[in-house]
Amino acid sequence: MLKVSDKWQDYVCIDAGNEEKLESWNGIILRRPDPQAIWKVDKKGKPWLEVDGHYHRSNSGGGSWEWKKEISKNWTVSYRELTFKISPTNFKHTGLFPEQAVNWDYMMDKIRNSNREIRVLNLFAYTGGASMACASAGAIEVVHVDSSKGMIAWAKENMYLSHLEDKKIRFIQDDCLKFVEREKRRGRKYDAIIMDPPSYGRGPSGEVWKFEDSLYKLIDACMDLLSDTPLFFTINSYTTGISSLVLENILKTTVLKKYPKGKVETGEVALPIQRDNLLLPCGIYGRWESID
Repeated sequence: MLKVSDKWQDYVCIDAGNEEKLESWNGIILRRPDPQAIWKVDKKGKPWLEVDGHYHRSNSGGGSWEWKKEISKNWTVSYRELTFKISPTNFKHTGLFPEQAVNWDYMMDKIRNSNREIRVLNLFAYTGGASMACASAGAIEVVHVDSSKGMIAWAKENMYLSHLEDKKIRFIQDDCLKFVEREKRRGRKYDAIIMDPPSYGRGPSGEVWKFEDSLYKLIDACMDLLSDTPLFFTINSYTTGISSLVLENILKTTVLKKYPKGKVETGEVALPIQRDNLLLPCGIYGRWESID
């Protein structure tokens, strides 16, 4: 299925094409690379030229921002009752993936309508969009795990910005697989598990993560952490060349096999492009959910 994040007020994908996208982040206009936008578009018009910041790739790798106007190093955007810090990084990212809002909506709806206490584990949790969504929806505990100290600190900022400091959110800097294996030994259980694994990465002690080699092992290990009555299990991926059918097959042979009273759904996530009413593809998702 196709899921489109079209409920934003503070974010707009204005245009996309020629491997770039033009975005408004609460009025700040950014121009960034996007390898999925391979169709042609006219960049001679006003929107593409009058930007606040333009990220240029370097021929030697990486890149840098060219600032056309003097703006704050960081600012905020809001989505429903949530508020997030935006701060463009040297790796072109801003600290938030707006297409994930459609997944936040799903999680919040499931938790609010569950009519029971829900504990959530968020792996590769980045700056905490999903963590804040689940806490805001009433999860009694959210465990937020990421290997990056900087991302953990950023997620804590988002917690305060969203006024969720009174919620039980545990921030853990760790390798996700090692953390899951320790939680298994502790006998910990969760009603919902979320993961957004990278294509490649390293844990805080140099642990190597490679999507193709590590994903199934991690999901299989997570089976021992799910409660007797889990609510949902979601995966998001930006890994090039991985079909949503891969996620479907993995979820069917792990979560659905153990919890047959549920269903698996997979597909693409996209953002609406204001100009020409096109959609910008933004990765794939997979989810198992209870049908009780």
